[in-house]
Amino acid sequence: MEIASLYHIFQQHPFVTTDSRNCPEGSIFFALKGASFNGNAFAEQALKIGCAYAVIDEPVYNDETDERLILVDDSLKTLQQLANYHRRQLGTRMIGVTGTNGKTTTKELISSVLSKKYNVLYTQGNLNNHIGVPLTLLRLTADHDIAVVEMGANHPGEINFLAHIAEPDYGVITNVGKAHLEGFGSFEGVIRAKGELYDYLRTKPEGIVFIHHDNPYLNRMAQGLNLIRYGKPDRQVVLSANGEVVECAPYLSFRWRAGNLKWHEVHTQLIGAYNLDNMLAAAAIGLYFGVPISHIDEALAGYVPQNNRSQWKNTAMNHLIVDAYNANPTSMMAALTNFRDMRVVPKMVILGDMKELGTRSLEEHQKVVDFLQASSFEKVWLVGEQFADTRSSFRTFSDVEEVKSAIFQHVPTGFFILIKGSNSMKLSQLSECL
Repeated sequence: MEIASLYHIFQQHPFVTTDSRNCPEGSIFFALKGASFNGNAFAEQALKIGCAYAVIDEPVYNDETDERLILVDDSLKTLQQLANYHRRQLGTRMIGVTGTNGKTTTKELISSVLSKKYNVLYTQGNLNNHIGVPLTLLRLTADHDIAVVEMGANHPGEINFLAHIAEPDYGVITNVGKAHLEGFGSFEGVIRAKGELYDYLRTKPEGIVFIHHDNPYLNRMAQGLNLIRYGKPDRQVVLSANGEVVECAPYLSFRWRAGNLKWHEVHTQLIGAYNLDNMLAAAAIGLYFGVPISHIDEALAGYVPQNNRSQWKNTAMNHLIVDAYNANPTSMMAALTNFRDMRVVPKMVILGDMKELGTRSLEEHQKVVDFLQASSFEKVWLVGEQFADTRSSFRTFSDVEEVKSAIFQHVPTGFFILIKGSNSMKLSQLSECL
């Protein structure tokens, strides 16, 4: 079936699902495949429980007498093509967001700010890959004024691929750091991969990049683009939004201004001085799109983080900073530095392994341990095989279950505790025990 013909069906049934357990009445099911599942096998079930059509790519599951089954060469590719076709038909202004750290938080801050003036579609959670981006685009309607689409990657070429599906008009790279080194090969590989968003915007004469002025890597990558800058105050350059940290006790408070206008202070609900850059990115974008400064302040102050990203939790026994959704050397050092500098005592650190670092893994974990040994944290627990292999005098655990057992035997009490590690380490479960 031609994409134009499938799009006509989509217009009559504008809800897409890839989960046969979630089939709203009249929706379209796309049969995707993975290492341990084949969506084609569930197409018939999807039709029975509510879907109007099912897109499949294996003839053995096709019934030519049932016009609700749409056989294509590749269901995933068809999903991506349909999303791109839909994006082109609507022509919605599109902001692409990527980066090593902070892209999900920045995407949500941008969306919060723009929602003060516009009807905004934005990526839900971290649906930022070759499936999540198309699903986000297919949620677009004519009522949306702007879309904010997050793009993630762990291999070269992925950002380029996603950019050609979403076709952003504007772009933000939050930063570049040491993450997914196993897939990118090196830090230089990370830089090139994230820069694919800039490379795409170079093909659009009117494309605009919102850039962190203080980041030398981004500045080198962005030469020749239309730039709107944000960052720390600079006497030599007028920045769209510039600001500085006031305090982190424990929440970030900062002051900022538009250009050289008057300063004003914002008290946020985010932990970490490293979130200043994310706040300023959202402020710069809000200013560009005409959101009043007072409304920008309201949005930034009102944003509450979710999904174990820089969340502050007070329990009956401790004060927790839960940042256990993701971890890489750059984000780990930023979190530890921020925690070290917080004026609170006593401090405890529970860290889990950082994944996908390839041959650099032991070296990067040792750097974290060296930082910990040079700091003055009262208690440090390390979780995972990689930390166990480092030269360290700290207590180590094989996995989160072993940590739970230790907590049940003797609960640490009265601490300020930073919990951080890759999501697969499941350290977010510890907040229920502490």
